[in-house]
Amino acid sequence: MAQNDRDDPLAYGDYHERGVEGEGGDDYEGGERGFIGDTYRRYRSKYKPQQEQTQSVPPNGGPQQSGGLGSSLFNAIHGAVHEIGSEINQRLSGRERPHSSSGQPGTGVGAMATPQNRFESFAVQRYGNDAKWYVDGCGYMWAVSIAIEQARESIWILDWWLSPELYLRRPPSRNEQYRVDRMLQAAAQRGVKVNIIVYKEVTQALTRKYLTPTLPRYLHSLLPHHTDPITKALSGFGLAATFAALEHVEAQNPLMAPILTVSSSHTKHHLEDLHPNISVFRHPDHLPDAQTLQSSFISSLQNLSLSAKTASSLPADALKAIYGMNNDVILYWAHHEKLCLIDGKTAFMGGLDLCFGRWDTNQHPIADAHPSDLNNIVFPGQDFNNARIADFQDVAHPDNNKLDRKTSSRMGWSDISISLHGPVVEDLKEHFAQRWNFIYNEKYDVRKDTRYSRITLNAQIPGALPQQNISAIAPENRPYQAQPYGQSSSSVGQQPQPYQAPAPGSGSNPYQTNMQPQQPYNQQGYSQSGETNQQYGQAGGPQYGQPSQAYGGRVSPMPGTGQASGPYFQPPPSSSRGIDEEYEGGSRGLSFGGHNHPRLEEEARDLRGRFESKFERVEQRYGQHQSQHHSSPQTGGMPCQIVRSCTKWSHGVPTEHSIQNAYCDIIRNSQHFVYIENQFFITATSDKQKPVKNMIGAAIVERILRAARAGEKYKMIVVMPAVPAFAGDLKDDASLGTRAIMEFQYNSINRGGYSIMETIGNAGFDPTEYIRFYNLRNYDRINASAAMSEAQRVSGVDYEDARRQYDAAVELPSDLYGSGDRSGTYSSNQYQPYQQAATNISSRQGLGNGRWDSVSECYMLGGADIRSVPWENGELDELDAFVSEELYVHSKVLIADDRTVICGSANLNDRSQLGDHDSEIAIIIEDPTPLDSTLNGRPFRASKFASTLRRQLFRKHLGLIPAQDMSRPSPNFEPVGSGGNVYDFGSAEDRLVEDPLSDQFLALWNSTARTNTTVFGQVFHPVPHDDVRTWKDYDTFYEHFFHEADAEALSSKSPAGAENEGGEGEGGTERGIKKKQPAKYKWGHVVAENFSPGAQGAREVKELLSRVKGTLVEMPLLFLIKEDIAKEGVGLNAFTEEVYT
Repeated sequence: MAQNDRDDPLAYGDYHERGVEGEGGDDYEGGERGFIGDTYRRYRSKYKPQQEQTQSVPPNGGPQQSGGLGSSLFNAIHGAVHEIGSEINQRLSGRERPHSSSGQPGTGVGAMATPQNRFESFAVQRYGNDAKWYVDGCGYMWAVSIAIEQARESIWILDWWLSPELYLRRPPSRNEQYRVDRMLQAAAQRGVKVNIIVYKEVTQALTRKYLTPTLPRYLHSLLPHHTDPITKALSGFGLAATFAALEHVEAQNPLMAPILTVSSSHTKHHLEDLHPNISVFRHPDHLPDAQTLQSSFISSLQNLSLSAKTASSLPADALKAIYGMNNDVILYWAHHEKLCLIDGKTAFMGGLDLCFGRWDTNQHPIADAHPSDLNNIVFPGQDFNNARIADFQDVAHPDNNKLDRKTSSRMGWSDISISLHGPVVEDLKEHFAQRWNFIYNEKYDVRKDTRYSRITLNAQIPGALPQQNISAIAPENRPYQAQPYGQSSSSVGQQPQPYQAPAPGSGSNPYQTNMQPQQPYNQQGYSQSGETNQQYGQAGGPQYGQPSQAYGGRVSPMPGTGQASGPYFQPPPSSSRGIDEEYEGGSRGLSFGGHNHPRLEEEARDLRGRFESKFERVEQRYGQHQSQHHSSPQTGGMPCQIVRSCTKWSHGVPTEHSIQNAYCDIIRNSQHFVYIENQFFITATSDKQKPVKNMIGAAIVERILRAARAGEKYKMIVVMPAVPAFAGDLKDDASLGTRAIMEFQYNSINRGGYSIMETIGNAGFDPTEYIRFYNLRNYDRINASAAMSEAQRVSGVDYEDARRQYDAAVELPSDLYGSGDRSGTYSSNQYQPYQQAATNISSRQGLGNGRWDSVSECYMLGGADIRSVPWENGELDELDAFVSEELYVHSKVLIADDRTVICGSANLNDRSQLGDHDSEIAIIIEDPTPLDSTLNGRPFRASKFASTLRRQLFRKHLGLIPAQDMSRPSPNFEPVGSGGNVYDFGSAEDRLVEDPLSDQFLALWNSTARTNTTVFGQVFHPVPHDDVRTWKDYDTFYEHFFHEADAEALSSKSPAGAENEGGEGEGGTERGIKKKQPAKYKWGHVVAENFSPGAQGAREVKELLSRVKGTLVEMPLLFLIKEDIAKEGVGLNAFTEEVYT
């Protein structure tokens, strides 16, 4: 990133080879600078006598003369403070020092990362699992609601944010019992123990309350014992002045104004007030309370793992840097996992938090105005959110939403999550228990509150050999070695291992390819016959949901815990048994007469390994030919492995970054293609791309260059958001963080000299032949038509007033839920008159009966042609009713070769991948269930789980699936174990996406993205856009239409003054008074001047929009390519760079 000329050099001090000279020529030894010295220099330059500032260097080069008493005083203070700074500098070392494994004495937290495990994860690969994917929040949250409703023992939730008032089923008016708080309250009343961990956001101010006077006293105590009294006094005065200045800074610009608008306090107290069985932990504590400060702050400061060079140049940033990087007091890093465990048997994980803004359907409607019936509202209160317009505010009052539904759109949310059964759930249970006990030991043990207690586990984990004995087992017999990906980070650079197919046998396929007639579903989503749906599940045998006997295998329980076991789900059954036996009597292996024979088991494993090796050689010789007779592997389920990012602050363990290891290894070992969907894309190809440290980009470059040099057809497709979901105009100073992230992303992709595309290009190959980047965008139409005008006229009530009152009723506290009659919940007489009038309006071609409250179906399979959708002008003309917004990609998924899936909470950036920043969890799934497919025009054996997930995503983005009906649950709305994912194999749309390397598919994908991009650019002028290469272009393409301009002292002779002429209160401006001119168009609306006026213009827009299919658009890689994106406005500093990457 180019350095802003206005930036203090310290902002980049972490990367300078030489020391940076400070103001006045003072610099720390070795180029090191600390916040005390820098603060002093700034205030000295402000207050020192003017003659000293203008004094020139004597011709002989001798020392300058003293600037007087003031200067001497400041120099004396600075000398003392400098000595303190040097002492602190010696203590601020060891940024990369290893963390303690236990966090605190006596608080051991269980399994930790180990080099013996694949990807150096804390967990081994587990066999015998079942998994189910969910694309978007509608089906996923329905499945979660089923699981919570059926919970009988425990519910464990780990979320970045949890909204108690979130509805898991929609619309809310017909699903009031399925609000999160009501479901958890009902579970607690049944005797279910509910344990929840949420990220504790930054909310408090820092300097006055927490640092003064403790920190200056401590710094003063560092002076050497031989320091003379005058110097001690002067240094004390200097420290007092420094912190007084810091308090002044805070008064002007609070050091710790809330960064996020979530409210973990509301989550905790709202839920805990419902029932004693609900316990909520918030973590981390960014600032110590007064008691903790007095007892431990000094030792915390002594153990800071921070280089003095990383302190930024301003006092506020310096303190943020210290608190952000300290192991014991965390400012900016977050708990980012999304995990829900029901009764220790069923797990839900992925990218979706149970919070506002996440629920969505596959077509992603962004309009939610329902003039004919307020009960059809889908996104009540703050759940109707557009983070690009305004972030969440006052979430403790969920009905308080200031977005006008008559003119504003929401932002769609594209995401992926999964549910799991089987042995791998035990690793997720252990991860949650480790986190819970770590926080309990850190915060709650001393409180002796009976609501809180440690979690004890006695995990009898199946599907893996005992972890303590893994090193003694021959590599070919280790469970994870038989899989295609498995090199740990220490093996990077070794010859990639080819995909190893499962061995043939006589077991049946645990998934049924043939589609069966769908049975009707009752309210819980299960067939009325009481049987689980088998369209994509087991043909017979024991069903999931029945507790089995204890599994074989064992991991060590957490230190200091008791012994308690829980029931587990069986793996999918096979129709026959061969060498590999199912679990019987709690063990796996050969069993005769009810007795297990370990020796025969070992011989069988050895035989199996040799057989698989021989089969692999035959397969490699004769090609990957799939036969219908190939069976699933020995356990009848999916091999899965949990990987994570965590460290001492987040989990009380040494740093683990097994997610990054898995990404790098799987990319390097991929054979044909990699598909990535992720919220961010910030990575490095080498150590020259500081401050970015994760090396996923290097793995991408290595694999692509290997394919290019070998002449192989290899593709990588990346789908990511166009703009990070932060509010504000990109040109505003307030959008520095957004622009910084965008610049880091572009520097990872195609700019800065070391990006992925530049590195490939420098090697002599066209990078676009191997890797391309895409975004998502969609449109809708707000039904502010004549139907709304009629309802308002008859009722005398504005739609928004009635809607707000409806939201307040829907977001009733849980203790008021269940009264049945809602009429008494409305504080004023607005909802009822409007609702009564709305039910009596005419249908108006579907505008008055709810048919056309959204037109998002029009770009999906089987949807109406937008050109045929009717309209009657009312509150808005049709041209003004169309809206568009980026479809926010929040997924965190990688799919390699249609065989391997990584899915979880981890973004592709340093915050998620390094391990010592945000905490994350992910799963690697390698489903051995074979699927006949094609790749590059040749027969190919794919994995059913990976291939169906990839095809579903591709079809959704291309508009090749129907619009999703939220009120008609399918088997894809159910938890795992109730039937697998339903997918229409062999349909015309499926064949279009089956082969991701075929020329036909690539032409469809790229032409769709190009057409959609062109249409959105013509109709809505969205940014970023490839036509915008400079800030001047930005003004012409975007600001001219959408930015509110300042009008200062407009002359009546100027065109602007003439256009806005009028009296006070009528939009006019008095001379000399600054006032804002309204933007020509509201955010996301049609640039109407590009079209004919009136109905003709609407027809022209609809003609263009009829060409839009799906939501796929090209990523504008030329956006602001001639500018330093983050340079405009406030400069970055070393610490904020860490935050943004």
